[in-house]
Amino acid sequence: MLYLALKALLSGILIAAASTLAKRYPGFGALVASLPLVSVLGMIWLWNDKPDSANMAAHVQATFWYILPSLPMFLVIPALLRAGVGFWPSLGIGCALTVALYSAMVALAPRFGIAL
Repeated sequence: MLYLALKALLSGILIAAASTLAKRYPGFGALVASLPLVSVLGMIWLWNDKPDSANMAAHVQATFWYILPSLPMFLVIPALLRAGVGFWPSLGIGCALTVALYSAMVALAPRFGIAL
């Protein structure tokens, strides 16, 4: 239980640091937020829990394929905000688009021999 709390605390500190930085330096905050910190931490936690090379390779490769459908959200949200749409609707639309693209990825990946 302590290990889980440590993982949650460290992950939360990184997210809080990125959002705090973004208040004063939006570009630098975005850089920190864009770093694959969650992925790297996830790999570290997974390796610590289950040091299996084949499992890790499958996890990292699947992570790559899941990143792709999330990218359009980062174009849609700013476009909507600049068009005068409020933050919450823009975020909701961006998240809905991402869920739809994730669903498409899950449905289409096996047809192209991609294991998720």
